[in-house]
Amino acid sequence: MPMSRQRTRLPASLLTALLITASSMAAAADAPPPPRLDVQAQAELQVVPDQATLNARLWERTPAIAQRDAARTDPQALAEARRRLEERAATLIRTLETAGLEREAIQAGSLRVQPEVLHDRTGKEGEPTPLVRTRLERPFRVEINELERLPMMLDALTEAGVNALDGVTYDLADREAATDEALTKALARARHKAELMAETLGVELGPVHAVSEQQAPVFQPRMMAMSADARESGGATEYRPGTLTIDAAVNVSWEIEEP
Repeated sequence: MPMSRQRTRLPASLLTALLITASSMAAAADAPPPPRLDVQAQAELQVVPDQATLNARLWERTPAIAQRDAARTDPQALAEARRRLEERAATLIRTLETAGLEREAIQAGSLRVQPEVLHDRTGKEGEPTPLVRTRLERPFRVEINELERLPMMLDALTEAGVNALDGVTYDLADREAATDEALTKALARARHKAELMAETLGVELGPVHAVSEQQAPVFQPRMMAMSADARESGGATEYRPGTLTIDAAVNVSWEIEEP
C-alpha cells in the first residue's frame, strides 16, 4: 500500500487515556474555586524610644551696613565673624565631650552664609533705611544613646551658648526589630479573627491560600519641642519622650476545608 494512503492509528488504551485527561481538565476548568475565608487585620505597636537627637545652631553676624554698600562688604568683618564662630564651635564640642559625649556622636555641619536685611528709621523724614548684614551659621547634631543623659546634654549646650535649640527627635536604635514585632502582631491578629469567624460559622480552616501586606509597618521618628516639668516647683528638669507608634496591616486568605 502506498505510504501516502497509510493512516496512523493510536492504540485504544492511549486514546481512552487522552479522552479521560481532556475530560478531567475540562471539568476542573468548569469547577468553582474552593471556598476561602479572607481576613484583613491591623495592629498598632507602642514602643518607648531609646535614643534621641538634638539639633542646635551657632551663628555670628557682621556689622550692619547700608544696603547700597553691600557690594563693598568688609572682608575683615567676615573673617572676624567666622573666627568668633569657629571658636564658639570648638568650645561647644569641648563642653559636650566634658559632659561625657563621644566625639563620634557630635556632627558639625557645614558653614552657612546668608545676608540679612534690616530697616533702620534714621533716614530722611523718618523713612526706613535698608541695612544689610551677613550671618554665618553652623548647625550641630548631637546623638544621645542613653536618654537619661538628655538633660545633662541640654545643659551643656546651654552652657556653650548655642543660639538655637531646634528640639529633640526621639528614635529607636533597632527599628527593624520593632517593625518585625508590629508585623507579627498583625498576622497574629489575622489568625485570631479567622479562627473566630470559622468557629462562629461552623467551618474548618484549611491551609493559607495567600498573604499580602496591606500596609507595611510604618515607623516615623518623633520630633518634639523641648518641654520641661517641675520648673516651678524647683525640682530637677524632666524630659519625657512618650511613646512611638508603629502601624502594620495584612490581608490573609485561608481555604475552607470540606466537612
